[in-house]
Amino acid sequence: MLRKMVLPLALLTLGLLLGAACRSDAPASVQATQEPQKIIFMAGFKPQANLPFVAAYIAKEKGYFAEQGLDVEIRHASTGEHLKLLLAGDIAFTTADAGSVLRRRSDPDVPIAAFALFGQRGQNGYVAMASSGLSTPNDWEGKTFGYKTSVPPEYLAILEATGTNRSKIQEVSVGFDPRVLTEGQVDILAIFKSNEPDTIRRLGFDVVLWDPADFGIPTLGLTYIAHTDTTKQDPELVRKFLKATLKGFQDALGDPEGALDIVMQYAPDENREHQQYMLAQELADAVGPVTDEHGLGWMTDEQWNALYDEFIKHGAITKPFDYKTAFDDSFLNDVYDGKTLEWP
Repeated sequence: MLRKMVLPLALLTLGLLLGAACRSDAPASVQATQEPQKIIFMAGFKPQANLPFVAAYIAKEKGYFAEQGLDVEIRHASTGEHLKLLLAGDIAFTTADAGSVLRRRSDPDVPIAAFALFGQRGQNGYVAMASSGLSTPNDWEGKTFGYKTSVPPEYLAILEATGTNRSKIQEVSVGFDPRVLTEGQVDILAIFKSNEPDTIRRLGFDVVLWDPADFGIPTLGLTYIAHTDTTKQDPELVRKFLKATLKGFQDALGDPEGALDIVMQYAPDENREHQQYMLAQELADAVGPVTDEHGLGWMTDEQWNALYDEFIKHGAITKPFDYKTAFDDSFLNDVYDGKTLEWP
């Protein structure tokens, strides 16, 4: 309860900090004549309340991009094309799960780097029907586990942490339709925490959820990424984009309903209550000890190192590499300018 009471002061601190960061030393006459820099940000999925999307929506609608001299066109990926477009230089920034960034960076031909972290906890979770009677991972033995495309390393880490015998679990690839759980095709299902538990509940079923982070397993969620050419050749662009979206992030945390109003402008055909659920889950996972100490969007070497080690251990990365190439925290350091937020 104490954290909720003092949060507005922390947000005010960030607002003052980012407000100062937004000011330019250039004379007003020069600023007025400068043409805004046109860029494209492509969200990694359809319009919805994923927090990195929301931060950009707010930055666009509230003029935070304009304050930075940016004219940002927001697009959405439809077939996973965002990474290809980023590598081709057709878009400036996009989103990616931290684990995906590590996997991509394990191949030196994929020059991307995360420059802000929105998920202090990872996106992935595991659910079973509430009526199943399953209460711990040990209960998964003798059951069928459905995963989307490949066996998640977090799942393997849960089995190890709880002493659950993997050989007693049937593992099957089931794709992305959660009805495989409600129709009894699987007993446990890998899901995205921010939306699929609510999707299943809207089908008329309650679920029990297991979050890997609750078992002490290192997890990280969505990030903003850029081509390393951009981070090296136009660092000021990255800083401007980050300043604007951090203000949007701050606004979403301070006024979720106002943020939801803006989300619905971009996703008018989506169910508002479902988007509300998604935003609430993403905001809850976006704060933690690291943001308490350093600020919103922050990430540390220790977090990435722990995730890398976990992926190596469980075979999610088969080719060792320097994990430090997967992220660049220099832009966060520039935006915060050595200051920290004093959150309890």
